[in-house]
Amino acid sequence: MSRLLTTTVHISAVILTKSRPPRYLSPSQFSLPHVTSTRYYLKPHRSISIRAINSSSDTKSEDVSSENQEDKIEIKSELNNNGSLRGDDAYPTGEFEFESPGTWKSFVVKLRMLIAYPWQRVRKGSVLNLKLRGQISDQVKTRFSSGLSLPQICENLIKAAYDPRISGVYLHIETLNCGWGKIEEIRRHILDFRKSGKFIVAYAPAWGEKEYYLGCACEELYAPPSAYFSLYGLSAQASFLGGVLEKIGVEPQVQRIGKYKSAGDQLIRKNISEENREVLTTLVDNIYGNWVDKISQAKGKKKEDIESFINEGVYQIEKLKEDGWITDIKYDDEVTSMLKTKLGIAEEKKLPLVDYKKYSRVRKWTLGLSGGKDQIAVIRASGSISRVRGPFSSPNSGIIAEQFIEKIRTVRESKRYKAVIIRIDSPGGDALASDLMWREIRLLAESKPVVASMVDVAASGGYYMAMAAQTILSENLTLTGSIGVVTGKFNLGKLYERIGFNKEVISKGRFSELTAADQRPFRPDEEKLFAESAQNAYQQFRNKAAFSRSMSVDKMEEIAQGRVWSGNDAASRGLVDAIGGFSRAVAIAKHKANIPHDKQVRLVELSKSSPSLPEILSGIGSSVIGIDTALKQLMDGLTLSDGVQARMDGIMFERSEGSPFANPIFNLLKDYLSSL
Repeated sequence: MSRLLTTTVHISAVILTKSRPPRYLSPSQFSLPHVTSTRYYLKPHRSISIRAINSSSDTKSEDVSSENQEDKIEIKSELNNNGSLRGDDAYPTGEFEFESPGTWKSFVVKLRMLIAYPWQRVRKGSVLNLKLRGQISDQVKTRFSSGLSLPQICENLIKAAYDPRISGVYLHIETLNCGWGKIEEIRRHILDFRKSGKFIVAYAPAWGEKEYYLGCACEELYAPPSAYFSLYGLSAQASFLGGVLEKIGVEPQVQRIGKYKSAGDQLIRKNISEENREVLTTLVDNIYGNWVDKISQAKGKKKEDIESFINEGVYQIEKLKEDGWITDIKYDDEVTSMLKTKLGIAEEKKLPLVDYKKYSRVRKWTLGLSGGKDQIAVIRASGSISRVRGPFSSPNSGIIAEQFIEKIRTVRESKRYKAVIIRIDSPGGDALASDLMWREIRLLAESKPVVASMVDVAASGGYYMAMAAQTILSENLTLTGSIGVVTGKFNLGKLYERIGFNKEVISKGRFSELTAADQRPFRPDEEKLFAESAQNAYQQFRNKAAFSRSMSVDKMEEIAQGRVWSGNDAASRGLVDAIGGFSRAVAIAKHKANIPHDKQVRLVELSKSSPSLPEILSGIGSSVIGIDTALKQLMDGLTLSDGVQARMDGIMFERSEGSPFANPIFNLLKDYLSSL
């Protein structure tokens, strides 16, 4: 893709390596390592043929002959009432089962606590204090990094369940800026923690649907009398720059392939298309329906009553208490006093709290929660995809293909890892980078079980990575798919006239000015070539997706076309194998590697990065080298790599994907950049 400061822009296009249609093979003609179940891919309501993926690009199409029909595997799947796959019981659930430690294990744990480093020690009777607010990353943070880490939040709750020094959890919840995939993962771990019998109490001074979704999973939920709350429902936003660009004399010339591929609409349209409206309506309905279902289960209320309450527009905190939405109205100090009474601590003494960062230093080994010689590698890939690091990129800015491929090759060449889990949280980015990573993941999958676990979003280039794995998991509401192509350039002729700028191009070759001449529109022959190129790119992307998912091209065409699906909808259409989070990914990886489910394994995080100087200074309290978050995001958006993009449409959910109080100009710029 051309850089933003130049005049030619390719938007969300996907260019794939040339290959002929895939070859169909019977199970006897290939082998997948460590596969212990014949039910490998789950495709609902249809019969499929298992297909090998040849690592070479020279493959031929060949249907399974009638005499080999016995090699076809009949796999049927239905949907549960909540929309998740009923047929995914071929995979272990990974459900948390709390087991009280025996006498010997308790003795060993206490001994390890005695020899632990001072910074890993916790006072007996302590309460784990977790404060959830703002952004939550799927990356493991260093001690100098700021912000919250999803894996560390979840690990802290697991450790606290078994730690004899922890009496319970005091959870502070404020406005969150993350997707519903992460919210589902945290909520699951809250419910798992409650199986230990210890208390978990939540306090929420500012919250909406997402925050309440977590709070009502706790044993008790409190809010102050002046709490900011909004249980009004969900909405999605779509912004359009077509009118703005028209006024300044800029004409985007866009080729959009895929009925639902709305990336590019922000540049050429002044209002929402019916296709985009359909997608956003379905996503909002899925999120809202899931919210109502889970709240109904948690509060023991009828769904109709919950929807009626939402539609009342309640704004008085007393009404929430009266109708049983919260436990009581209390200030933070009152909740603290209540916890002291619960623990038998005198009022004049302080409640022994241990915060998130300090407790993150407590090793799982100390509590007997890790060990064993078998190792599973965990590679986390979050953010926009680029092939190489840009000049303004920070060490943790997105997925850099060069670095990711280096990790993949290290794991592939190592004999220590029995399986690999790739955690993906990405809307996509550079198409070439996505294809290069796809290739390396496929090579890795030939030697070890590879499980892709998708978080908030795995679309376009993000899904491109995931479909290289042998098994794909997503959360119920993970944004998935977006298999489509949009490419284009800007015609700046009118703008140049208005500002008195002139540009002359001297060229050789019929199509040499295809993207270079931004001072004029396409010629008819150029426009034809541009359209055919985009169509070819889409076909290759779609065919490769069909190939990876053991699906016919016609079937993939029905669910591709640039459409974004929720995790449940993607699973019912064959884009995802099972619904679940990280714990289920671990269970499946163990299963594929022939490791007994009750045997401990060591999870080796390979995505930890060395902290940068600004991160270190920020971590020790310096404000001199702080970088404004909005400015950093804008700079990251300006460092898009050259070449075409495989990027998901910009979708922002009010009270779901961002603050409703954010600067509207910055939101406009962010939406614009996300569509490039």
